[in-house]
Amino acid sequence: MANTSLVTEFFLEVFAETWEFRVLLSVLFLLVYLCSLLGNLTIIIVTTVDQTLKTPMYFFLRNLSILDICYLSITVPNACINSLTDHRNISVAGCAAQNFSFLFCALVEILFLAIIAQDRYVAICKPLLYPVIMNHQFCVQMTLASLLSSLVIASVHTFKTFQLSFCNSNVVPQFFCDLPALLRLSCSDTFNNNLLILLTDIGVSGSCFVFIAISYIRILSTVLKIPIKRERGKAFSTCVPHIIVVSVFVSSAAYVYLRPPVITFEVVQEMIVSVFYTMVPPFLNPIIYSLRNKQIKEAVRKVMSQVFPIFEYKRNIDFWWYFRQKELIK
Repeated sequence: MANTSLVTEFFLEVFAETWEFRVLLSVLFLLVYLCSLLGNLTIIIVTTVDQTLKTPMYFFLRNLSILDICYLSITVPNACINSLTDHRNISVAGCAAQNFSFLFCALVEILFLAIIAQDRYVAICKPLLYPVIMNHQFCVQMTLASLLSSLVIASVHTFKTFQLSFCNSNVVPQFFCDLPALLRLSCSDTFNNNLLILLTDIGVSGSCFVFIAISYIRILSTVLKIPIKRERGKAFSTCVPHIIVVSVFVSSAAYVYLRPPVITFEVVQEMIVSVFYTMVPPFLNPIIYSLRNKQIKEAVRKVMSQVFPIFEYKRNIDFWWYFRQKELIK
């Protein structure tokens, strides 16, 4: 029975048993998906159109936004449709493709977040060396290295997983083809697969998290030396949300992926935790990393005024009314 699968298709779990609750969750997740799509598309457009946003930081933020759209699109739309239509089956090939795509995007996500932390560290702590260190060639090389390394790791995980025999059950206890859920269905020895997950989590996710934490700690220690209180508060309000998002992403994924395999487990609990590493980072990244930035806000206003001139007209009218009122008061 080695290297053979007795399962021809899998059945995914739905969000809830009752129809009303499934509709509520599906609508909620679709709203999160649409908001994430809008936020990330806005960043991609403005960083591409506006010539002033051509620094390495915005290069990585644009790449992160493209990745987040792909990352969220792999799981959420399909899961919502399955939950609403009760169409739960997925072929083995489709499950393998979804598993590979998700692992690839998740690995690139944590690597991109580490690169962004490095970019911020160099910009704040070593501003004079920033053009030398974060040059265009280095940015392209880091992006390609992240993509290629994630491609290799995701391919190895997917190949090793779908070499196993699946004969215990064909019901995946998850709303998408996630690696730990698939390993629980196998009747083969999964020791090597679990060891590979452990090495990946420690070698990639763990090292990236430590690197990000150290980078932001150094940034905060540098900013604390600045005498201006407002600038220090601004740095804290920027760095702390970054660390929180990364912590939620890594800790929730570690809980699901590094938990010892057990026979009895709570499916609902695992599905809830998986939401924190499948939906939360792509939803919060545009808000925390980009849309709170003054340059991004100004670029969005410029693009909006070019696409819809009425916005610029309305703004000019508002300014005219303000100064007119001041003259009348005088």
